[in-house]
Amino acid sequence: MANFESPLSGKILELNLEVGQAVNEDDEVIVIEAMKMENPIYCPATGTVKELKVKVGDQVNEGDILAVIE
Repeated sequence: MANFESPLSGKILELNLEVGQAVNEDDEVIVIEAMKMENPIYCPATGTVKELKVKVGDQVNEGDILAVIE
């Protein structure tokens, strides 16, 4: 089981993940707006999404857990 942490602070614009979904390492799964730029966030591991910790519109800080990948 791996925690998927935010690499930067910002606002969640897109969330292309759902619980139970299979994901691959380097899939573009989240878009975070930071400093008026849209930043794609890539999945750090291959597995299945066990839990989502954020939703669209949430503010996150660097290091916050976005999801749990199993």
